[in-house]
Amino acid sequence: MIKYINTKNAPAAIGPYTQAVKHGNLVFTSGQISIDPATGNFIEGSIEIQTIQVLENLKAVLEASGSTMQNVIKTTVFLSDMKDFAAMNSIYAEYFTGKPARSTVAVRELPKKALIEIECIAAVPEN
Repeated sequence: MIKYINTKNAPAAIGPYTQAVKHGNLVFTSGQISIDPATGNFIEGSIEIQTIQVLENLKAVLEASGSTMQNVIKTTVFLSDMKDFAAMNSIYAEYFTGKPARSTVAVRELPKKALIEIECIAAVPEN
């Protein structure tokens, strides 16, 4: 059974998609960028500032689905500039202590001129 996940603790979708989809014991998140869920405003700033907001958004979506950052199996990180890899990685390591599988790619441009976008797949523990 497919369940669509939406929480006010993460930014609302800005297109025809949902924040995440839960199927069985897996949750697949949509990509998150640095948007403040309280205001809906894009948070500009350094890669560190944007990475923190992105990861906080992912954390909220995962919690709404019944999962946590510790249950993440795979992430995909999109960077607008690979020069930001080391700085992103230092913040990322604070959130993902379980070291999930990851792909990191450089892209030409992200929505709202974001420096970073992250999506993930996580397990949802059985109750």
